[in-house]
Amino acid sequence: MDRLTPQKLELHGHELSYVDSGTGPVVLFIHGILGSQRQWSRLVDRIDDDHRVVVPDLFGHGDSAKPTGDYSLSSHAATLRDLLDRLGIERVTLVGHSLGGGIAMQFHYLFPDRVECLVLVSSGGLGREVNLVLRSATLPGAAQVLSVIASAPVLERVEAVGRGAQRIGWRPGADVGAIWRGFTSLGDRESRRAFLATTRAVIDFGGQSISAHDHLADVAPPPTLVVWGSKDRMIPAWHALSVQQAVPGCRVELFEGAGHFPHLDDPDRFAAVLKDFIPEG
Repeated sequence: MDRLTPQKLELHGHELSYVDSGTGPVVLFIHGILGSQRQWSRLVDRIDDDHRVVVPDLFGHGDSAKPTGDYSLSSHAATLRDLLDRLGIERVTLVGHSLGGGIAMQFHYLFPDRVECLVLVSSGGLGREVNLVLRSATLPGAAQVLSVIASAPVLERVEAVGRGAQRIGWRPGADVGAIWRGFTSLGDRESRRAFLATTRAVIDFGGQSISAHDHLADVAPPPTLVVWGSKDRMIPAWHALSVQQAVPGCRVELFEGAGHFPHLDDPDRFAAVLKDFIPEG
């Protein structure tokens, strides 16, 4: 992050990187596939003046370890529970983006007494539909294909094309920038293996394979906010409607014109909506 130095601690024999900033009610941010704690960096300054903000890199992502093993939603949720235990934190507001939304819902299902509020941002786990690019990662041979297209020569060529396009007026949006940064993180075998394991834990070629609707009725929902971009091409925005139908009193905020990363498209509005929703410090 720009002004905060991540810390590391060991969980289950592997290093987990995280940022811990501010004091007050705790907000835990959970990134998505190919994401990292850096995707929340523009929000930390806006939130940590009256809240304690904890922002980890999930195992398999960012500066955290990328071990061989379990990358299921339950495993990620248990890791986050263990992180909170180590930090002496009992209750949190969970803010989960994409895969992180699925992890947040699984965390609440497993540990409902520890969740103050739930914020789902372009969340996975609410319907079958998901972009073909992620579905293709479940196909046989995906590891070999990914090792080629994520290699340095290919990435350098694509970057050169992008620079040329920008010189003639093209301006990449938040989605392009975030996805590109994630894709460039796949240069080593361990990162590619973790990406494929994470993707295949929640997606098959037909779409998302894990549905939160199987559990939403089993646990009393906390106050829930859903944020989505109207032009999300990764997971369709109408999935937000399924949460409204399943969770009475759910608040939905649609960011008109935003894509899959509404918190990057309009961080000021996102921070204002979030601070209006979560418990005050």
